[in-house]
Amino acid sequence: MTARPGMSLKGWLQERFYRWALRGKAPEAAPILLSRQRVYVLPSAQGLAFAGMLILMLAATMNYALSLGYMLVFLLAGLGVMSIIHTFRNLVQLRISPGRCPPVFAGENAHFGLLLENRRETPRPAIQLHLPGQPPLSVDVPANGSIEARLALPAARRGWLALPRVTLATTYPLGLIRTWAYAAPAASCLVYPAPARHAPPFPVTADDSGNSSSAALAAGMDDFAGLRGHQPADPPRHIAWKAAARQHDEPLQTKLFSGSATQELWFDWESLPAAVDTEQRLAILTRWVCDAHGGGQRWGLRLPGLPGGRIAPADGEAHFHACLKALALHGTH
Repeated sequence: MTARPGMSLKGWLQERFYRWALRGKAPEAAPILLSRQRVYVLPSAQGLAFAGMLILMLAATMNYALSLGYMLVFLLAGLGVMSIIHTFRNLVQLRISPGRCPPVFAGENAHFGLLLENRRETPRPAIQLHLPGQPPLSVDVPANGSIEARLALPAARRGWLALPRVTLATTYPLGLIRTWAYAAPAASCLVYPAPARHAPPFPVTADDSGNSSSAALAAGMDDFAGLRGHQPADPPRHIAWKAAARQHDEPLQTKLFSGSATQELWFDWESLPAAVDTEQRLAILTRWVCDAHGGGQRWGLRLPGLPGGRIAPADGEAHFHACLKALALHGTH
């Protein structure tokens, strides 16, 4: 097998090693068991320094024929050997299953949940998990229990973001030995398009009966309905700035408006100017969907590639996420 175009020899060799180290095809079916064949052991930097110190101590002991020196060297050497066993046992037979990963907008961090299950009578302290290019996360897995670790990964593009290879490692208890293993759980996160920062007003479109509906949040926007926790997709004009000024330590809140008196809105792909490219169109439509949802409006979405070419007007969380999913996956099939 030859290296792919643009891949260095070092990168190709690393990928070949990772594929071999997984002992199977990626992604892996859950639960993933870290068997003995999948856990690797090498001295850490501290372990190499410890071994070098023992060699110097042994040389000095032999030179001066110190009986107590021999006892100390062999005692420390035995301690190092025992640390190999305990460090290896801290990771082997650990079970891994993918958890939840809620959708995010492009530009935010996706948080992948990984469930670590320990079926032993002893806990597993200081298990480190990290993704390529990301800082490690350290967790303690309780005895006969489980814990969910949440790994953050930047979501730069819309669509499905697959969880890359995860490295699990530990140097517990003495830091002299490092054991590690690789896992590739079958997990992915849906990444919505980033809402446009500056979008045109809602369009005036014709509904199925031929009547026109305004995209302005006019009728119904004056009816204040309450407050809820602020979400990244909420438009800045809906933030309760006065409440935020009075309560500096409290999280931001978003104002809700009743929209029962408003007409149904249609957000149409074709209503945008021809000069607007695909990603800009999706960003504008995403902004309209977020604004309409935050304002309590009912809206429908016309988008090429959807069954029937549209999503019928509705409101609520399910409709909100269905429209965002359609925008996120547009053109990716």
